[in-house]
Amino acid sequence: QVQLVESGGGLVQAGGSLRLSCAASGVNFEWYVMGWFRQAPGKEREFVATISARGGRTSYADPVKGRFSISRDNAKNAGYLQMNSLKPEDTAVYYCASSPGTTTSDARKYNNWGQGTQVTVSS
Repeated sequence: QVQLVESGGGLVQAGGSLRLSCAASGVNFEWYVMGWFRQAPGKEREFVATISARGGRTSYADPVKGRFSISRDNAKNAGYLQMNSLKPEDTAVYYCASSPGTTTSDARKYNNWGQGTQVTVSS
């Protein structure tokens, strides 16, 4: 089992940036695909981005393409989500998750989740 802990959330003005981190422990993080998801109040959890186990393949949800960047450092057992040009509609709790399979936007394929970190973007 992989244990995941997110950090880096906070309050930022529209147009600003935040970098979320996901610290992994428990097993070899490099074996797992990592994904970022978010959930806004009253809405379903939605896919944000995913990265393959070695970091060579990434995929993004349309609303964040060109603004967000996912990365990972397997030597540090860590993943990251750089968020630029933030918008009020990016406000949500952000979760990192790991999957033993291939990169996917399907949350059901991720079997380990962090507790989430709040991101609030003011207008």
